[in-house]
Amino acid sequence: MKNRFLQYIEQLQDSITSKLEEVDGGTKFKEDLWNRPEGGGGRTRVIENGGVFEKGGVNISQVHGPLPPAMQQYFKVGEVDFFACGLSLVLHPKSPMVPTVHANWRYFEMYDKSGTLIDSWFGGGQDLTPYYLFDEDAKHFHEICKKACDAHHPDFYTEYKQKCDEYFWNAHRDEARGIGGLFFDYCKASEKMSMEDWFNFVTEVGNSFLASYIPIVEKRKKLPYSKEQSDWQEIRRGRYVEFNLVHDKGTLFGLKTNGRIESILMSLPPHVQWVYDHHPESGSEEERLLEVLAHPKDWV
Repeated sequence: MKNRFLQYIEQLQDSITSKLEEVDGGTKFKEDLWNRPEGGGGRTRVIENGGVFEKGGVNISQVHGPLPPAMQQYFKVGEVDFFACGLSLVLHPKSPMVPTVHANWRYFEMYDKSGTLIDSWFGGGQDLTPYYLFDEDAKHFHEICKKACDAHHPDFYTEYKQKCDEYFWNAHRDEARGIGGLFFDYCKASEKMSMEDWFNFVTEVGNSFLASYIPIVEKRKKLPYSKEQSDWQEIRRGRYVEFNLVHDKGTLFGLKTNGRIESILMSLPPHVQWVYDHHPESGSEEERLLEVLAHPKDWV
């Protein structure tokens, strides 16, 4: 399974980066291969200062070896070995009319000291963070997520949409990071779902990513915008940074397993503002966005 999923994310990285380069039209991804001293490595691809994307990364990694003590405590296990692989992407467009997007699909195995597999699971999801809210874009993104879920179980979309709303919640701000999508973790073999079933589900979600995001980018990338709207985008990016550094489990896992810092923190946007006690004008589009972020809604 780990070899199959690793092969899958390698191919998915190629298809996603090639399509994003086509949409951007201004620059290409730079590739960076890296090795982890304890075992494994990855292939980081970053795009910067493009025609559409100010900064973005589409990274794959596969790391293995003894599970570090901090993660032993997190998983409540003793000395075990692990293998983890996944694809993680974040895209920060230049235009405040185009939403930031994040996605991640991953697979994890755990072994006892004899090398026997004792646990394995899939995880992942994708979520959208707009700066200006176009309802039709939100509906489109969620419709694609629901379609991928419905092909495998009628309850998956509702369950994983709710988990996404709960996970990407900036508790210290009492607001959502964005308008959600899907979030699932610890997807293990059961009477209802085999690991083969989970593989088919996660890869279907991964394959749906371009269809969920690219039409939104194409529709919004040429819209005009003002300096004030760019400032709002940078203020909201600050909330994105806060979530990733304060709450995100993936960032925590990478840092505590001696992951590659540049790849882990590629999710951070290049230009951000923290304005003291900022509040948008009453009745504005900026205020409308905040109202939705404070009370996550059902889009489909």
